[in-house]
Amino acid sequence: MEVHTVRDTDGRGQSMTTTPRGSSPVATAMAVLRCFSPERPVLGVVEIAEEIGLHKSSVSRMMTTLEAEDLVEQDPLSKKFRLGLGLLSVAGSLLANLDVRRAALPVLTGLTERTGETSSLVIWDGFDAVIVEQVPSANPIKHATELGTRFSTVQDASVRVRLAALPEGEREAFFAAASRSRAAYQRLVRADRDGIAVNNGDTTPDEVGVAATVRDHRGRLIAAILIAVPRYRVDTERLSALCDACRGAADELTRALGGTPEQRTA
Repeated sequence: MEVHTVRDTDGRGQSMTTTPRGSSPVATAMAVLRCFSPERPVLGVVEIAEEIGLHKSSVSRMMTTLEAEDLVEQDPLSKKFRLGLGLLSVAGSLLANLDVRRAALPVLTGLTERTGETSSLVIWDGFDAVIVEQVPSANPIKHATELGTRFSTVQDASVRVRLAALPEGEREAFFAAASRSRAAYQRLVRADRDGIAVNNGDTTPDEVGVAATVRDHRGRLIAAILIAVPRYRVDTERLSALCDACRGAADELTRALGGTPEQRTA
């Protein structure tokens, strides 16, 4: 952190640690929030000022702003601060996704062991499906992608399995958001099984993708399990077995999250 000299009201040169040059209010707020820890859950303005190298008056103003946003709360007696519950509203969706990842890893591991193929956890960002966890196949020839890979077309099983579960109005918003083919979706969805979407070489000629939905304890659609397989290893019987395995893993993860698996008709 850069320290520079300021002048006090008497005009005397006084060395004082102030906000780093080029820093923003957001950076200052984050520096304040990071002062709190399990070992130091309650801090006063002076302690925070010493920790991050700001004048206590600057810290005091920042604490007023953070308190107004419920990011910190002040003890009425000690006048010291602790982190506020407003942080949960900021981090809530991220924490939910992290919980899904944690619960999904043993499910994916078991699925990959049973099928011998790469299995992944997919969540959605807008209408895009994003790989957030993966257990690669041990086979020398396999399909695997980097974490953070996005899928966005109706040909992608992980996109289509969600579309099938959306209310009609939200599904229409998907088609309106970009130049996506409603006709292609209607053609492909007819071949999907109940609660399962299959990408049989529709995006990449040498790959088969199978996806099944995962719900949480509130019944909300929050994720999908995806199996990716080289197409040469998949015949009709093998595809049926992969669909059953994917559905079973998705139901297992749903139960682990406190949810109730959907009743399937096929």
